[in-house]
Amino acid sequence: MFYGSWDPFRDYDGLWRAFNRVFDDIAAERRMPLFRTSFLPGLSARRYPLVNVSEDGDAVHVEALAPGLDPDSLKISLTGDQLRIEGEKPGLSPDIKPEAQHRRERGAGRFVRVIGLPIEVEGNGIKAVYKNGLLTITLPKKEESKPKQIAVKVN
Repeated sequence: MFYGSWDPFRDYDGLWRAFNRVFDDIAAERRMPLFRTSFLPGLSARRYPLVNVSEDGDAVHVEALAPGLDPDSLKISLTGDQLRIEGEKPGLSPDIKPEAQHRRERGAGRFVRVIGLPIEVEGNGIKAVYKNGLLTITLPKKEESKPKQIAVKVN
């Protein structure tokens, strides 16, 4: 038997938050240029390439999963604490006629991804390597951003 009080609006709170997240995502997508996302279906797939951002004592590391890119089209720039990755994923071979296609699921086109960095980094010494579909960018931290050891005196 149920002895608690019943609140009909309790379950709506989670639903309300889910709707807010959807509308926030839509609003964020509208502020971004259309060419960035034109080849990717669905809202969740529009953040391309997928990235991992981590840091250690000396650097911030960004790994971007981007198979099939034209490496010559990659452009990486840093403005303040914003890392910008641009590139192009080539489409079908020109030898394949559109009427000969049976299925087309792989996206193609230009993209731009801007990533906010967690701390300030040095503009010099940035390294970027694209290998086997993984773009790895290493951004050295500024000296002021590196962790400092503080000695603790015990009395």
